[in-house]
Amino acid sequence: MNMPEKPLRILMIAPTPYFSDRGCHVRIYEEAKALMALGHQVKIVSYHLGRDLEPVPVERTLPIPWYSKHEAGPSWHKPYLDLLLLCTSLRVARQFKPDLIHAHLHEGVLIGWLVARLRRIPLLFDYQGSLSGESLNHGFFGTGSLLHRLFRWTEGRINRLADLIITSSTPGRQELVKFWQVPLDQVVALPDGVDTTVFRYFPRTAARERLGLDDQVPLIVYLGLFNQYQGVDLLIHAARLMIQQGRNFHLLLMGYPEQEYRQLVDELNMNSFVSFTGRVDYAEAPQLLAAADLAVSPKISDTEANGKLLNYMACGLPVVAFDAPVNWELLGDDGIYAAFGDVVDLARCLSSALSDREALRQRGKRLRTRAVEQLAWEVRVKELEMVYKQLLAVEK
Repeated sequence: MNMPEKPLRILMIAPTPYFSDRGCHVRIYEEAKALMALGHQVKIVSYHLGRDLEPVPVERTLPIPWYSKHEAGPSWHKPYLDLLLLCTSLRVARQFKPDLIHAHLHEGVLIGWLVARLRRIPLLFDYQGSLSGESLNHGFFGTGSLLHRLFRWTEGRINRLADLIITSSTPGRQELVKFWQVPLDQVVALPDGVDTTVFRYFPRTAARERLGLDDQVPLIVYLGLFNQYQGVDLLIHAARLMIQQGRNFHLLLMGYPEQEYRQLVDELNMNSFVSFTGRVDYAEAPQLLAAADLAVSPKISDTEANGKLLNYMACGLPVVAFDAPVNWELLGDDGIYAAFGDVVDLARCLSSALSDREALRQRGKRLRTRAVEQLAWEVRVKELEMVYKQLLAVEK
């Protein structure tokens, strides 16, 4: 089958409570929005939870009153949720008649494989990280346990169901090829992008006033999910070291679920140095990021994408992150890198960066330029179109 001249009809399968203001959902939304801007028709099928964002149409499963989890991570409820999603996907595919299935996450691939085979259309896997690795990070099971081995076996099989795979980072591609033995020609790295017309400069003073923060105090900001593998606990302990060293700063933590971290900050007597916003609407994030002098992302992963870096960059913020390939891929030489997982070095990097706010502003300007010229979704979506062309060229 050759790439048709007419716009494509793309069915995205998203086994997640889309949209819930977190990284995985941002990639799904931005891909769909960018494709629609080029004239393609996109429809997303997802769980009953979450909210719709214009202009992307979403079809949802039947509501399950007792399930209300929006946070990332595994759940024992997933099997029946995914069965409902399969039914919804089959119904929508019959009506929508897609040219291809674009499946997100491993569960989406399993559902997508069934739909694609029945409709005799190709299947693309949008890989954002390891299923078993994420489950380990969330403490769903222990390393080497029976459940861990079962998840790894299942993950290995699912990785081979798609006709092609795109990964949200180059290290993710390397992981699939080297660790999971997926053939090199079946995996394409398509790193995250950013809408630089939405994430851009906003007035700093207005943002500070909205947050009730002193305009003269250096502000460090974190935006994202709150959990251990995002490194939020490491960040709080690094801030504590900075307080003990007499540093003048404020740390703004934006995201959810924040309850246990509020408690940690309270127990460490850090309330005068740390503020929480709770969950932040994706559309409001750029205006709040404008308040910051410095952004931070202490995520502990060598291969999983770190999309929040792009939002920081597009807003012209300098960034401190751990020394990892996924971070270098986006930030390049203008990133500020702490030794991987090292709280002491994280505190050192944050303190050192804040010592010269003018140098920080210049670094932020360079990162904004990099985001606009190399990492905008207007650029990335053309790469995705080429992947679709390759996918549709495969004889089914």
